[in-house]
Amino acid sequence: MLPIIKRNARAILLDGNELVLIKRTKPGREPYWVTVGGGVEAEDASIEDALHREVFEELGGRLSNAELVHLITDELDGGLGVQHIFAARLAQMDLSVRTGTEFDKPERGGYEVVRVPFTSAAVRELNLMPPELAEFAASNISAITAVLETPIRKAQQR
Repeated sequence: MLPIIKRNARAILLDGNELVLIKRTKPGREPYWVTVGGGVEAEDASIEDALHREVFEELGGRLSNAELVHLITDELDGGLGVQHIFAARLAQMDLSVRTGTEFDKPERGGYEVVRVPFTSAAVRELNLMPPELAEFAASNISAITAVLETPIRKAQQR
């Protein structure tokens, strides 16, 4: 069994009926879109805490709720990478206070915050990365919305 050597937390982030994404533009490459999120760091108390940190860094945002809905596992050199995919609702956003270091590095390309309707057709029109996440989101619009309307109980009391 390979060890997990890298973890990411990403959000299928909804604001009303819109999906909030980041459009990435890099010289010499076709534009592509990514969900908000990034690597889990040693100082993060949990994977969900990493998600909240990333939302603040990338959007100056805060979440009203987040529910784990999917995992994507990739084989990497020396082990596995796991992407923890959350369905989440945006409570607020202020791009003027975002703190991600990537915004200070023009060589990394552009990071434009965009909104698209949260429909299968709209998601499928994008070059959303990774493809496994794009397919999961496009195939589960109703289920993702339902999870956010009725959060899964973290612990059942008996």
